[in-house]
Amino acid sequence: MRVGIDFKNMITLNAKTRTILGRLTNKLRMQDIVPAVVYGPGEKNASIEVNLKEFLKVLKVAGESSLIELSIDDKKEKRSVLIHEIQRDPITGSPIHIDFFQASLKEEVEVAIPLVFEGISFAVKDLGANLVKNFTEIEVKALPQNLPHEIKVDLTLLKNIGDHILIKDLKVASNVEILKKPEEIIAVAVAVESVEEELSTPVEEDVSKVEKVEKEKKTEDVVEEIK
Repeated sequence: MRVGIDFKNMITLNAKTRTILGRLTNKLRMQDIVPAVVYGPGEKNASIEVNLKEFLKVLKVAGESSLIELSIDDKKEKRSVLIHEIQRDPITGSPIHIDFFQASLKEEVEVAIPLVFEGISFAVKDLGANLVKNFTEIEVKALPQNLPHEIKVDLTLLKNIGDHILIKDLKVASNVEILKKPEEIIAVAVAVESVEEELSTPVEEDVSKVEKVEKEKKTEDVVEEIK
């Protein structure tokens, strides 16, 4: 166990050292076992395997932005990791391989944090506005142990048509830096008519450009005939 890491409040995922490698890992998947690797700066890479059902439970709670504890080989080794990448079956969507990243707790990392839209917008409920969301996740920078699991967006701020929520309206801890411009719009209440007008507006072609191209083409054809 690494010194200086508090595992008490972390979600635990049991894992085993994996000896089956390459194409033979398909045998593991048939038993609902997912092959995985653990890696990180200054850390020894490890091939491991995890139970599919247990992993899905952990993923649902921790997501890909919270540190979890990997308990390897019946607690013989513990690693604090992030779920870095999940390869999925193109048909079933089930995880078929997982990359766990063991980040340094002394170095900041950049991670996409999901946005959770909460509350009821008066503009949407009572004024019939459409809610337009420009982001579903936001990139942040922080030490791994300080990464938020999610960032909440308060939709009650949208009281009138045209009201919007900006990046600067998000509430995060002081040790978390949002990697977006403060004035970027996250969500806005738009009048239904505005959306319908935008969708119904025909795309106008620049006729003059089309005519110019046609004239040039005709000129080229004449030159070819002369040749």
